[in-house]
Amino acid sequence: MTSLLETAANPDNLRRVAIDPLSRVEGHGKVTILLDDKNRVHQVRLHIVEFRGFEKFIQGRPYWEVPVMVQRLCGICPVSHHLAASKALDAIVGAKHLTPTAEKMRRLMHYGQILQSHALHLFYLCTPDLLFGFDSEISRRNIAGIAEKYPDAARRGILLRKFGQEVIRHTAGKRVHGTGSVPGGVNKSLTQPERDELLKDIDQIVAWSRDAVHLVKELHHQNPELYNSFGAFRANYMSMVGVDGSFDLYHGHLRGRDENGNILFDGFDYQNYTQLIEEEVKNWSYMKFPYLKSLGRERGWYRVGPLSRIQNCDFITTPLAEIERREFIAYSGVIPMHAPLGYHWARMIEMLHASETIRDLLLDADITGSELVVSGERSFEGVGVLEAPRGTLIHHYRVDENDLVTMCNLIVSTTHNNQAMNEAVRRVAQQYLHGHEITEGLLNHIEVAVRAFDPCLSCATHALGKMPLEIEVLNEAGERLSRRLRSGAGIVS
Repeated sequence: MTSLLETAANPDNLRRVAIDPLSRVEGHGKVTILLDDKNRVHQVRLHIVEFRGFEKFIQGRPYWEVPVMVQRLCGICPVSHHLAASKALDAIVGAKHLTPTAEKMRRLMHYGQILQSHALHLFYLCTPDLLFGFDSEISRRNIAGIAEKYPDAARRGILLRKFGQEVIRHTAGKRVHGTGSVPGGVNKSLTQPERDELLKDIDQIVAWSRDAVHLVKELHHQNPELYNSFGAFRANYMSMVGVDGSFDLYHGHLRGRDENGNILFDGFDYQNYTQLIEEEVKNWSYMKFPYLKSLGRERGWYRVGPLSRIQNCDFITTPLAEIERREFIAYSGVIPMHAPLGYHWARMIEMLHASETIRDLLLDADITGSELVVSGERSFEGVGVLEAPRGTLIHHYRVDENDLVTMCNLIVSTTHNNQAMNEAVRRVAQQYLHGHEITEGLLNHIEVAVRAFDPCLSCATHALGKMPLEIEVLNEAGERLSRRLRSGAGIVS
């Protein structure tokens, strides 16, 4: 089973049901639900149970190693960390403006990442729920079941992801954990044969991406009651937009809106993100809880990612994706769409934009240029921000006079969405579990809500200092040699 039920006594005579582990997500997490003897829901929490600590152990390393090191946070979205770190370190080496070739090679790498990640999420992780039903037979609720029942959809999903990975391979040197981006630019451009290889398939990729938009859009139209209400909650939202308000996943400024779509802030320079965002730590999760300082902890939380980006920008620069964006906005009406399942529709619009952008970049002569790196006046601090597949990604570094990293802060997409994901699982639990006999199918509804955000739980686990932590040292026979425990209050025993 994908979900294990546990019961445990507690002082309030509530029993605990745990979905552990969450399935079909990147990384490890669980959801706990507290129920009374009539199956009424009293508490629901999303727990992130991994611990990584990248912010600490890259300290003392030479800054030029960082773009390669930090992408080890994840095997699904390494390009995002690779590029965000490079953008932050551009400031360290004084690279205020990259060469046209470097700028476009990075964008090509980034949009290849967007394409492969979005294809992976929809076709591998989410279509089993969307096409078979949330409480369908568990044995077919996977990519193998999709391949059997919907072979064309499965094939397209595989080939879309493969193409995105090939874009990454040609720009970063390899499909996973490449080295193409460096502080101040890139270390390669495309050769003519590499460009020709990608161009021969790109029109098909654009067509399949458009078909994917239509697939998810049709699901919304077929069952609007489900798609518009499942786990729905109103929230602020934030993303990066281009300087002209356009949809831009690589560079721009920050814009935020309230739950009604009214502008909260715009044109915000992300170099000053610490003036905008505060991070809260809670003792039951390794993931932090960011919020907007101006609104405070209770009202200032927000969501990021495709659902925010599509509704936050003024327009999309590629024609097919802009047509789809306008239809999405019209479908939502006066109030922005707040239902988590809307992420899937927005995500496929982004995939279509990515494929169109890749085509445009491949046809640009600068992509095969030879001027790759620039530098300028040295600095000791830099912030890099871009829109990763899952949302806004912030990398912040300080270095010393010996070129060694002295401070690192990462606020990843899934961390921004932490409170929003907790809200979604609470709403779903109230909608579908409250007062009902708990089944695996009903618990999968909780997982569906989490999957809609496409969380990368591995990327998000960096909180330090206030969470409980247990470390055991075992010998080769599995016998415990020593054990240290730190409580949520920071007390070590």
